[in-house]
Amino acid sequence: MSALVACDLDRTLIYSPKAFWLETPDPEAPSIIVSELWNGVPISFMTRESERLLIELRSQAVFMPVTTRTVAQYQRVQLPGGAPAYAITSNGGEILVDGVPDADWRDRLRAHLTDHTAPLDEALARFEELASPTWILKTNVADALFFYSIVERDAIPTGWLEQVEQECERLGWTVSLQGRKLYCVPRTLTKHDAVSEVARRLDGPLVLAAGDSLLDQSMLETADLAFRPAHGELDDEGFTIDTLTVTERRGILAGEELLQLMTAAAVRGC
Repeated sequence: MSALVACDLDRTLIYSPKAFWLETPDPEAPSIIVSELWNGVPISFMTRESERLLIELRSQAVFMPVTTRTVAQYQRVQLPGGAPAYAITSNGGEILVDGVPDADWRDRLRAHLTDHTAPLDEALARFEELASPTWILKTNVADALFFYSIVERDAIPTGWLEQVEQECERLGWTVSLQGRKLYCVPRTLTKHDAVSEVARRLDGPLVLAAGDSLLDQSMLETADLAFRPAHGELDDEGFTIDTLTVTERRGILAGEELLQLMTAAAVRGC
């Protein structure tokens, strides 16, 4: 296959109920299937049509999930067609090959982070100095690479996020607010670098990329063809480039549209 499709998961391919943004009457809503369980409770979904479209896309291209989720969080997601041969988790920190983290990539990536960014402990300590339990409900460390917090967005004071961004920039880290999750990630820990590594291993296929957040931006900018939904951080920022296609719909129906667009592009590329 001559196309590699690098696709973000949350709010791009799969959706929590709060991100459905369905504007049709309930009797006219699309059929929806469960994509993820957590402690036995369904928490992520796609439409039945997205399920069909993803199976079709996987027959035309190498489909690769690319997510900021940890390995354990990614493994909860059940995609139609079974586990892909390649997946990228931890915002590029892990490349999974047939479900197993690639040791060579892991070692090279961690050595690179040590040389180019402030260590996790230092960034986390500075963040905690600035944080308050009024708006930071919980903070988790992800695969010993970065950290993220569950936030009460309405309680965040004016100017606080900008202060965090400035401190992270000073340490060589970056910030992304996605829904109720605030991510603090080393600037050199990127989805783009991991996608480029997989593309190299596949002898340079046409690369298609889709995502909705600032952490997806470099991946979209360096892909041959880029796609994003009409929602999310990148939409809020008005992000656009010459190679980008934006959906007309938002929410879970944008997931369908993205799959339609990428399948058509993969077929043309082949």
